[in-house]
Amino acid sequence: MQRAGLGWRSRRFGGGLWRSRWPAATGDSSSLPCPRALSAASPSTGCRARGGGAPPAGASNVKPLDGVKILDLTRVLAGPFATMNLGDLGAEVIKVERPGAGDDTRAWGPPFAGTESIYFLSVNRNKKSIAINMKDSKGAKLIRELAAVSDVFVENYLPGKLAEMGLGYEDIKKIAPHIVYCSISGYGQTGPMVQRGGYDSIAAAVSGLMHITGHEDGEPVRPGVAMTDLATGLYAYGAIMAGLLQRYKTGKGLHIDCNLLSSQVACLTHVAANYLNCKTEAKRWGTAHGSIVPYQAFKTKDGYIVVGAGNDQQFVTVCKILNLHEVSKDSRYKTNALRVQNRRELIDILSTRFLEKPTIEWLQLFEGSGIPYGPINNIQQVFSDPQVLHNGLVMEMNHPTAGRIAVPGPGVRYSEFALSHPTPPPLVGQHTVEILKGMLGYEDDAIEELLSTGAVAQHEVR
Repeated sequence: MQRAGLGWRSRRFGGGLWRSRWPAATGDSSSLPCPRALSAASPSTGCRARGGGAPPAGASNVKPLDGVKILDLTRVLAGPFATMNLGDLGAEVIKVERPGAGDDTRAWGPPFAGTESIYFLSVNRNKKSIAINMKDSKGAKLIRELAAVSDVFVENYLPGKLAEMGLGYEDIKKIAPHIVYCSISGYGQTGPMVQRGGYDSIAAAVSGLMHITGHEDGEPVRPGVAMTDLATGLYAYGAIMAGLLQRYKTGKGLHIDCNLLSSQVACLTHVAANYLNCKTEAKRWGTAHGSIVPYQAFKTKDGYIVVGAGNDQQFVTVCKILNLHEVSKDSRYKTNALRVQNRRELIDILSTRFLEKPTIEWLQLFEGSGIPYGPINNIQQVFSDPQVLHNGLVMEMNHPTAGRIAVPGPGVRYSEFALSHPTPPPLVGQHTVEILKGMLGYEDDAIEELLSTGAVAQHEVR
């Protein structure tokens, strides 16, 4: 099952993206062919890639990762979120799961749709599931064979764990030198914390995110969704795309080290820079901002509204809308630096005024003003919001056991192809036989032996 040579892909395995015998980059890109799936190429399919919107009428719906095969050994959130986004762009994602239980999140609930965890359903569309017992030598052998015919290998095991099974990067590199191998962990592949398990809340605490999240005088707070996991998933998603481009240029695969701690520390941005450059220790600000005033939530007569004034002219406009003309002329509030210095007095004045009207009235007054503003919506209000509806952020699918399901889709649109017709999240081992036959060329008797010994499992959809 090995490739015949570095940077080459047999047509038997589907033609795939980034793998023909192309010259390494020399600075003259005119000699390089268009990086797209060979199996989907046509004379009318150009080399353009532009963002935004639905594809124009008559446009080809070739996706950028058509033909790319991703072997996905990740579980829970960061890894599955990354591979789901790759699947949205056309990649064939092969999700490896434990026979029986599968991904840990399959048991996370309630809520459930029938017997399916909503949590699992939310981050596993556009994937095929193969159930493999990796502790069985035959199962580990299957992973190696699948890696040899895949473009990308993604895993989130404790560092060193897969190497013990002969499935670490150095092991896979020997049989698949083209592989883009992405390891997602809690703290990195080396270092003093390497053997600690990676959990969102722990990484959010260690990275400082919880220290800066919560009410000004309150306790540290965990964000409402697992932002550290999601940020890591997005970093991994981008890094894998970069890895594919790097292989396109060099003909070689590579190892990517992506971890929760590094991802979250990198996302501290200006808060981290404040400390690194000024030794200013960060604090919690609730909904407010440490360097911009006003920029926070205000309680109204019946809810909340968030309003920001990013410059002095916007502050004058806010005061005009609130009918606080004298405040805009007050020397204590003339510049943002002065407003930050006199934050407490100013916020008290604004807060008192916002309490006088219901949220809808304030929204109407701010409409068209050029001031950034918006209500604090509950989730029902989010999915009733006209802009959310217009942006088409809900994907609906028919699941084999849960029935009709809906999940939030990707937050990006492209002009030349549509992110439409997603496949529903798979059942555990739903595609085992299909993958063994289609990707590895196994015959029925060999598959039956694997099934009978428990090396693999097939879920029968009724």
